[in-house]
Amino acid sequence: MSGGGQGMGLDTPQRLAVDALLDDPGTRIVVCCGAGGVGKTTTAAALGVRAAERGRKVVVLTIDPARRLAQSMGIDSLDNTPRRVPGIEGGSGAGDDGELHAMMLDMKRTFDEIVESHADPERARAILANPFYQSLSAGFAGTQEYMAMEKLGQLRARDDWDLIVVDTPPSRSALDFLDAPKRLGSFLDGKFIRVLMAPAKVGGRAGMAFLNVGMSMMTGTLSKLMGASLLKDVQTFVAAMDTMFGGFRTRADATFRLLQAPGTAFLVVAAPEPDALREAAYFVERLAAEKMPLAGLVLNRVHGSDAEQLSAERALAAAENLEEGGIVDQESGKAGLRDAADDGSPGVGDVHDQSDVNGVGDASDGNDVADGNDVAEVADVDQVTAGLLRLHAERMQVIAREQRTRDRFTSLHPEVAVAEVAALPGDVHDLAGLRAIGERLAAGVPAAGA
Repeated sequence: MSGGGQGMGLDTPQRLAVDALLDDPGTRIVVCCGAGGVGKTTTAAALGVRAAERGRKVVVLTIDPARRLAQSMGIDSLDNTPRRVPGIEGGSGAGDDGELHAMMLDMKRTFDEIVESHADPERARAILANPFYQSLSAGFAGTQEYMAMEKLGQLRARDDWDLIVVDTPPSRSALDFLDAPKRLGSFLDGKFIRVLMAPAKVGGRAGMAFLNVGMSMMTGTLSKLMGASLLKDVQTFVAAMDTMFGGFRTRADATFRLLQAPGTAFLVVAAPEPDALREAAYFVERLAAEKMPLAGLVLNRVHGSDAEQLSAERALAAAENLEEGGIVDQESGKAGLRDAADDGSPGVGDVHDQSDVNGVGDASDGNDVADGNDVAEVADVDQVTAGLLRLHAERMQVIAREQRTRDRFTSLHPEVAVAEVAALPGDVHDLAGLRAIGERLAAGVPAAGA
């Protein structure tokens, strides 16, 4: 699925048409992915709000432990059940009145739901009470990502919403979202589990003897590290889960195919920083290798300025001249600027002695006695102005650095459409803030002065 616009030049990326993507009834799943700390949660929530207010029935699934999504949507708390978000003004775009629901993944509860739905009540109770299962469901590597995929599959199967927006887990690497479900599925359906199942199938003391012969070193080490009851817990868990193992890999593969199917759109979210865009580039390449549909890149927290015509170099030079009592501009006749010519005649704002002009740009006859307070005020104004010029120079340097970083990415991936989202002065904490982010996403270019 393409979310791009028209090509615009060597260093100008094609623009990501966010509204067209959200309005397309063929778009059923939008996955926001990227490295941690780049604004995935806020982007997902803003997309959900905008799509709902343009007429879609939306559910946003977040896997964010900071719970910012609930706060920004005015909900006391989010859990494993979708909750209706109040205050959404649906129907402002194409289509009927929209709705927005939001939920936060509870990976243990999702795992419990799988057990409860695929095992009889007695076996389900045994599994849920098993200590090894409790550790596995609460913190095994890859469980969160696997359960995110499970929950996505459940939401899609219900067909209660025509758009699902997914905020992927804050993994160390963005690639974990694609890799972890297969890893967990392979573990639960792999040779290690099959070996552990053998004693239960052989039965009794012969089974334990078989296990001890083949795994004595491993089980001895594990027993020392985790307690003598570990082996029994694992065996009990494996015996209870025997009929379910094949389903884990099957469901992981089915959800993986769902992510590859038409109707799914990936948005890679990044900040205009080298590390974040390197991670984004890896993800773009991985999505292409897995034949998953990339809609584009959301570049968050991009800076801009209302005075971009004043370069950093000129601003710094002007600041230095003000601080040193020199010139700002050598052209004469400009009010408020000093004249560099040292010809004995007073320049504008240049105080030579007590018989000089009173103030800056004062057209007096030269007979006024200069007021020391006026001179001090001029110096104070100069200091403030110089400080503002230095701040502007720093902002222009940030803008230039961000543009260079973006251009490196777009030169490597010119086919990727980009939406640049202006940096906001504060955190997003309500629906109004999410709407503002949505507007910037739709505009696709940073606002001046951001």
